[in-house]
Amino acid sequence: MATKPRIKLPGSERKAMAGAKAGKTVDASDQIEVTVRVRGRAQASPEALMKIGAQKPAERQTLSREDFAARYGADPADFAKVEAFAHDHGLVVSAANAGQRTIRLKGSAASLSEAFGVELRHYTKGGAAPYRGRTGAIYIPKDLQDIVVGVHGLDNRPVAKRHSRLRDPITPAARKAAKVKGAASKPAKGKPAPAKSKKAADPSVTAPQVAALYNFPARLTGQGQSIALIELNNVDNTGKPTGTGYQTSDLAAYFKGLGIAAPTVVAVSVDGGANVPGPDPDSDGEVTLDIEVAGSIAPGATIVVYFTPNTTAGFIDAVNQAVQDTVHKPSVVSISWGGPEDPGGQVDQQFTQGLNQAIQDAAQLGVTICCAAGDDGSPDMALKGWDGKPHADFPSSSPFSLACGGTKLSVTGGSIASEVVWNEGAKDGAGGGGVSDVFALPSYQTNTKVPKAPNGSTGRGLPDVAGNADPDTGYQIFLAGSQQVIGGTSAVAPLMAGLIALINQSLAQKTPGTTAGFLNPLLYGSAAAAFRDITTGNNDIYGKLKGLYTAGPGWDACSGLGVPDGTKLLASVV
Repeated sequence: MATKPRIKLPGSERKAMAGAKAGKTVDASDQIEVTVRVRGRAQASPEALMKIGAQKPAERQTLSREDFAARYGADPADFAKVEAFAHDHGLVVSAANAGQRTIRLKGSAASLSEAFGVELRHYTKGGAAPYRGRTGAIYIPKDLQDIVVGVHGLDNRPVAKRHSRLRDPITPAARKAAKVKGAASKPAKGKPAPAKSKKAADPSVTAPQVAALYNFPARLTGQGQSIALIELNNVDNTGKPTGTGYQTSDLAAYFKGLGIAAPTVVAVSVDGGANVPGPDPDSDGEVTLDIEVAGSIAPGATIVVYFTPNTTAGFIDAVNQAVQDTVHKPSVVSISWGGPEDPGGQVDQQFTQGLNQAIQDAAQLGVTICCAAGDDGSPDMALKGWDGKPHADFPSSSPFSLACGGTKLSVTGGSIASEVVWNEGAKDGAGGGGVSDVFALPSYQTNTKVPKAPNGSTGRGLPDVAGNADPDTGYQIFLAGSQQVIGGTSAVAPLMAGLIALINQSLAQKTPGTTAGFLNPLLYGSAAAAFRDITTGNNDIYGKLKGLYTAGPGWDACSGLGVPDGTKLLASVV
């Protein structure tokens, strides 16, 4: 068989992880599965979606998942060409999805290496888990140029980190002083309890208390809605999940403590992902936090947890699956994982493009994507290894995501005493925010004073909204058999997802099938009055950027538009 001319796949260049050492080549017989993204039949322009997003939800024309697949999905002729390529290289087509525009190929490491012109090696990095990796570009046959737009899964390094922080456990004496017994006191008639004052010994709160303080709509439970949670598994060198999950006993204890009927929780496997609680308590805390916060805000909703490997392929495939799931049909997706934008090679450009495309597709389908904006302030990186520059966190930097930043909430006598930008320094974290180096300023931020991006461009500013995230004033959850307190912008994303589910329930009661969907243009326009401005603080976590992003009147790059008043927000979108 004659070798066909090859070209570099644009945006596929990758570097080894900083500090990683290359080891042996991957065994030629190892079986690997990759996701190939192909072009769609058509592509809605971002500008058109911005105009749709500026309309009230009831006025929009959104597509069903089936109609989307028919109009914008992959062309069968393109799939056929990829299938022929797979056959030529001894690869098996294990799955194909026209709406997601993806086709899964499986084969030996030798066959995949030859098919895509890469060398796969094992890499090690200090105490981190080893990974299978590649450097340089991916190559594809010239006759697949413009048809194949991404190849994910050859490299299985972790691509994102959780945005949650466990608070230092309070002492038994402090717990006794604060009289903290269980997750919360039982509210009347199964509804979230109003906030109650706590002694200074324990300023933590429950999610329903935060909802009451933020005036989330009462008498709504999210009935009829599905909330999707994206959760990333730790994996071994073969891609087998080795950690990240939740225990049903924890959920039962949590909701019993709240006096709320537990929501239906469904676990969905993507690319072999699984509910694997135990090996990594920190990641378990992330998953449990997401379920317990979203579920206590919208207990009538179904919580669908999409488990997937923490890889470029897994992340993209899970968001695609959630957005286009014709069985569970989520109306809102919460993503509490991310990392600094890095188009320089460690995170390749095709990953950024692929995940952004999945989030953009959600806008066409009337699905809201809530993303945590990060817990390492404007640097968005741990101090060790930081390059001294500010970074926006992705995927919250996507112009089609609702980027969720963090505050420190102080409560006295059942009312908000103060709320400022969350910034407790390197040990206890700070809310992410900044300006994107990758995505241009969206039209909905044209009249917002977004500063220049670090690279000098005019970029997308984030966050859009903010909420309680400081672990000191964090959320009481039930994890690993006991009550614990967790903060981070990871809590804000499911909090906002719960609010969106309540809004969607109300919208559907008036006009069945209507959802809030892509809200950002409305939030910066007619709904701007629904926010309580946060004007104090900054997110310069290490104190080395001269307070680069500081809160003030109006939108800012550390608290966004501010904290939403849920009832006012509902009124502004109906």
